[in-house]
Amino acid sequence: MNGKLSTHVLDTRSGKPAANLKIELLFKGKLLTTHTTNPDGRTDSPLVAPGSLQKGEYEIRFHVGTYFQEKTFLDVVPVCFTVTDPSQNFHVPLLCSPWTYTTYRGS
Repeated sequence: MNGKLSTHVLDTRSGKPAANLKIELLFKGKLLTTHTTNPDGRTDSPLVAPGSLQKGEYEIRFHVGTYFQEKTFLDVVPVCFTVTDPSQNFHVPLLCSPWTYTTYRGS
């Protein structure tokens, strides 16, 4: 099995997927890709395609301040994690509002 990295974003203030939210992916501190979520709150392709996931430290930056058009509290939400087995799928969803967020590791 060739692992991949994916995400989706849910706007908990509206109860809907977060469309047009900018996402940046970093690997070992270097910017790899930039994506924008589609109307379903997902990226059109995985952040890391099947077979390209590597061991190491990743960071996904979710630009929630720009999405909510207010930066009264949250601006960029960084989610940092380590991949130890690149054969597994990593799905990192974000549930957010202008004031709070949560994430978890899906599959």
